[in-house]
Amino acid sequence: MIEWLPVEGSSRIVAEAYDASAEAILVRFTNGVEWCYEGCPPHVWQEFTAPGQSRGKYIHDVLNYKTHHRHAG
Repeated sequence: MIEWLPVEGSSRIVAEAYDASAEAILVRFTNGVEWCYEGCPPHVWQEFTAPGQSRGKYIHDVLNYKTHHRHAG
């Protein structure tokens, strides 16, 4: 079971999760749509969730270049 973590201070994202077995980052946007970004080893998750890291900028600069698709939560 995926454990969603609330995201505070973001205008685009309300929750995030990491599926270690699949090496996938899951993101829930403010409109309720969830996306899955594949090919994300633990260090990518750590970079994405680092204090002060803009989630939106990281998605734009890094995650959008990985295989990604809508997640059917």
